Amino acid sequence: MEQKVIVPVAALPARAPTLPVGFVPTPSAAYRMHRKIVGLAQQPGRPRPKATTPPSGARVLMWKQDPSVTEMGTRKAFLPGVLLEGPRDARIASGQPGIAPVAPNAFGDFIVPPDTDQFDAVHTFAVVRQTLTMFQRVLAAHDGGPVPWAWNSGSNTDPLQVYPHGLPNVMNAYYSRNERALKFGDFVQTNEAAAARIYTCRSFDIVAHETGHAVLDGLKPRWILSSAPPQTGGLHEAFGDLTAIFLALAQMDQVEAIIAQTRADLHDKTFLADMAEQFGLALGRPNGLRNADNDLTLSQTGTEVHAISQVFTGAVYDILADIFAFERRPGLEDDAAVLHRVGAYLCGLTLRALIAAPERNATYADVANAMLKLAQADGRPADYAGFIRNRFTLREVVLGAQDAPAELAAAFVDAPGAVQDRRACCGTMNHPEYRDHADLLEQERQALARWCHGYLARGALEPASSEELAAADYGVGREAP
Repeated sequence: MEQKVIVPVAALPARAPTLPVGFVPTPSAAYRMHRKIVGLAQQPGRPRPKATTPPSGARVLMWKQDPSVTEMGTRKAFLPGVLLEGPRDARIASGQPGIAPVAPNAFGDFIVPPDTDQFDAVHTFAVVRQTLTMFQRVLAAHDGGPVPWAWNSGSNTDPLQVYPHGLPNVMNAYYSRNERALKFGDFVQTNEAAAARIYTCRSFDIVAHETGHAVLDGLKPRWILSSAPPQTGGLHEAFGDLTAIFLALAQMDQVEAIIAQTRADLHDKTFLADMAEQFGLALGRPNGLRNADNDLTLSQTGTEVHAISQVFTGAVYDILADIFAFERRPGLEDDAAVLHRVGAYLCGLTLRALIAAPERNATYADVANAMLKLAQADGRPADYAGFIRNRFTLREVVLGAQDAPAELAAAFVDAPGAVQDRRACCGTMNHPEYRDHADLLEQERQALARWCHGYLARGALEPASSEELAAADYGVGREAP
């Protein structure tokens, strides 16, 4: 029988004393980094789990307005999606040559010092990307597809090329459908004692304006041609200016600055209504290139597209101010949050109304009526329709009335055969490719073909008679008998 041995408690070894956690030594940061480097150098390396989600995006540094608006300065923004060296993504690419591609830093961000070529590339790309994203969200919210560029098709998905320094020593910027690009100029300011070079790509307003032309050209390709009526050209220029306004209202920090600057009165002096302040100052103007908070009417503007555009821009700006004042509830909601929300709605309403307008020869009345119908379909208060109707009536766009019909008649129409005057417009509207000269050249070639047909048919030396020319209808490329 096995005997049990009983050991006295006093004979058991004492339990080792425990130290507080704070006394336990841990590896220093330098030692952890050393271990990490050693681990990376070992072969084979430690397997890593495969990433299941794409990169979330990148942070960028950009101008809030332009360098002359000193109270705004720069801001750090986040661009969701995949951004590659350039910067570039699926829809937008920084064009070459001009500025060497900008590579992201170790965190995948594009943070570079201001007033450098690399900063210009990042800032310009960021504004174009934010503009495209803003309008694509509008369409996505209403069961629409992506915003196409004018050349995109089932077999062509080429991106828009962006050249921040694409026009050296040119006091302008433009969008070109043929070049599939946005190009921005730079010039030396000569009206100051110390001449400085001005870069149009550094202006938040100018970049957004030119991107607006590219967006609208993708949606309404016939509107940009000079053969369209003056009001159609005015819609293109106005959309560029409104794009800059809506994009500023999409940035909460800019909205808060607007509220503080104006004391929540959008008809007070504000950078929101001034377009391209630095460019305007370089030209000796007290404000920017244009002022959205104006009182122009159609009867005051003639056929000059630059002036006509300010009528539409001013009407929409007044509607913005009216809706904001109507929606304000300072005791319940912050003014900046209200203005941010109102700006987003009016941006979508304007874009959808432009899309609903005719494909050719659209008028301001067409867009105004579309805005009224869409606001009603959206279930907005009747006051919204009143603001839209009243503001476009004051601008002589429509004939408004208290008991207005469903379709308001145009109050002021372009004269038959009226030709656009684009001399004061931006570089896009003055670009030769939109002057529609191809039709005139085609008419001249067809007249030559008809003359040759009559000459060969008779085998005579004298030209064909007017009756023979009228009877013949041979186009270019068709062989005469």
